Amino acid sequence: MKADDISPEGASAIAPADLSAVTVVVCATCRDASGSDSHPRAGAILARNAKLAADGAVRVRTVECLGNCKRRLSAAILRDGCWSYVFGDLDADSGPDLVAGAKLFAGSADGLIPWRGRPDSLKRGLVARIPPLSTLKDIA
Repeated sequence: MKADDISPEGASAIAPADLSAVTVVVCATCRDASGSDSHPRAGAILARNAKLAADGAVRVRTVECLGNCKRRLSAAILRDGCWSYVFGDLDADSGPDLVAGAKLFAGSADGLIPWRGRPDSLKRGLVARIPPLSTLKDIA
């Protein structure tokens, strides 16, 4: 089976050791589309929903700001030595999508989150894909 063939449902079969290499980082200070300053903020609710969906299989952490305010609720998915991903335009209910993306990422042999099987919110919400430092080239 190739990483591109893993569906979000099938991703749960990935070994827990592989999942521990992936971290979901959620901006806890993000506001929802209304711009409400109420607490808990929509970003904190997204983080809580991701943590519940992860059920301990994937690390979910928070940060005060990802600097992606124009795209509202934002999160990143990180894996050491691999590309990192930043997503925006998420909903407070997108926690399971972030976990599904993390599971796809954990099963990826090439260090990329496969497009096929990626939840729609992670397809349309992609803000940036950041390369690992080891792949950067000096300017000649």
